[in-house]
Amino acid sequence: MPLALRLRDPSTGRTCLDDIIGNIERLQSRDGLFTQKLALHGTILFRGLPIHNADDFSRFAHSFGFKPHEIIGIVVERPALAPNIAPASQAPKDVLIHSHNESPQVPHAPGYIFLYGHKVPSRGGETPMSSSLELFERVRAEIPDFIKQLTDKGLLSRVTYKTERQYKGGSTLREAFGKNIVDQDDRQTRRSKIEAQISRFGRGPHTTWEWLDNDEGIVVTHRLPVIRTQPGTNLPSLFTGLALFHTNATAKGPGNSRRKNVTEQCFGDGSPIPDKYLERLVAITEEIRVLHHWEQCDVLVYDNLIAQHGRQPWQGEQEDRVVMASVFDADEIPGAYGNADWAQLTRAFDG
Repeated sequence: MPLALRLRDPSTGRTCLDDIIGNIERLQSRDGLFTQKLALHGTILFRGLPIHNADDFSRFAHSFGFKPHEIIGIVVERPALAPNIAPASQAPKDVLIHSHNESPQVPHAPGYIFLYGHKVPSRGGETPMSSSLELFERVRAEIPDFIKQLTDKGLLSRVTYKTERQYKGGSTLREAFGKNIVDQDDRQTRRSKIEAQISRFGRGPHTTWEWLDNDEGIVVTHRLPVIRTQPGTNLPSLFTGLALFHTNATAKGPGNSRRKNVTEQCFGDGSPIPDKYLERLVAITEEIRVLHHWEQCDVLVYDNLIAQHGRQPWQGEQEDRVVMASVFDADEIPGAYGNADWAQLTRAFDG
């Protein structure tokens, strides 16, 4: 990890985006060659691409033929820059975003993550790469009771969504679930539309919600599997953001204190996860990761089920690092680890 590729015209040493897109489409038509490589390596690095803006990046990402992912219950601000393109994160430059799989706090997660380095800082701002398959094996070997409890209980993820943005780079309730809301809607209509979006997760009793007082927001609770299996191999993957949530909860500073109040995670029976488990999980996550030092125009593609990403702080100005993201669905959803009904995932239904 990663599989590193550079595409070019061997006769001139130059690259053309149209030619690259044609090559991607041709190779993907061969039984999904890049899909297979992602399932094997977890991450692919493309270097030296002639991508210069959000529209170029959108064309490149869509050439793989994946279905764009509809984000339901977004917890970060994602303004659209081009078709299916948004900033990767708008959190302040001094905030560490620890390694995680994308959208582990909701049932409906993307299959593939594309990241494009539009502008890169001279120091810091690296993006980690690590294997969720290796993470599972390490955690099972070193803290087997943690794996047993995750297997038996799953995870309760409680996310608070408020009408106002709770921290810089965070989402609002309307951004998360209000796609059908119009300004003329009264309170009951707004609530009905938001509840309809939450119901699209299709989790039945495993997703519940509670409205806050004074129409301030809503708390949505999911019971989720942390351990999921890779289609085709049935290998178990630790699909999680627990290292991220733990570092947010223990980090100092007003920005981090606001972030940690947004999401609460505990075992599926409501019992707290011991700090000793979370501290060791963070340490293992850091031991197995590789930090990607960005070069301008790099593109990283992650198989989100088996590979984690994140973001290191950087020196300089906030605008010194501009990384864009694009997310897509996989053809198959992750398999269950165990037979519990809450461990079975389904796609969010249309609505």
